[in-house]
Amino acid sequence: MARNNVDGPARLQGSPNQERMNSVPELDGNRITIAVYNFMDKTGQRKPADKIANLSSAVTQGSEVWVINALEEVGGGTWFTVVERVGLDNLIKERQLIRNTRDVYEKDLPNGPTPLKPMVFAGLLLEGGIVGYDSNIAVGGAGARWLGVGMQDEYRIDTVTVVMRVVSVSTGKVMMSVATEKTIASYRTGADIFKFLDLGTKLVESEIGWSVNEPVNYAVRAAIEAGIIELIYEGERKEFWKFKKPFRQIKEE
Repeated sequence: MARNNVDGPARLQGSPNQERMNSVPELDGNRITIAVYNFMDKTGQRKPADKIANLSSAVTQGSEVWVINALEEVGGGTWFTVVERVGLDNLIKERQLIRNTRDVYEKDLPNGPTPLKPMVFAGLLLEGGIVGYDSNIAVGGAGARWLGVGMQDEYRIDTVTVVMRVVSVSTGKVMMSVATEKTIASYRTGADIFKFLDLGTKLVESEIGWSVNEPVNYAVRAAIEAGIIELIYEGERKEFWKFKKPFRQIKEE
């Protein structure tokens, strides 16, 4: 028996910087092969919680998926060829399985087992991680009450900081490094009524409110995408690569 989805249908998550990602100028030349091994949470922070010990991490532990996704999509997918390195152990095991199978079933072929094509190697490494998560850097609000009727608004600002660098595989030199920061806003508003009726013998109390919290995962993705975009422009300024059109001409258009 099918169950109704009370939460609504699933949907694709859009990029926080979609317009900026698409507007990155086209690379002059072939796509750059780059590898991402990991992109770790280096903060050690736990989710902010009042009066309880929260063991959940404040930020995602799988942020490398957003790094790879940004590299694949920046500039309409014309800049980078990303090679698999996060699951390298699984990839090597699968290739070994292919070799063993061919050795068994193709050993009698005239030219022997079909050789497996070599893996693509990368000229650049992208390293880095989430290095900061600061909660309650700004907290405030306002409220008022008159004759038992009141309203209040509260807000809180957190920030997440991401650092990434591009390393040359052939020399081991750090070619460039950038840091990006994204704020995470939380907002809560509410109203309440607190009154005594019938000469203080009866009490009426009512309360309503709602809150809006910006997803931390969304903020992490936004900071990572901003870092990738900045690395591309920084590489052009340092003449590691070139745009098809001069940057000045692009801005004029």
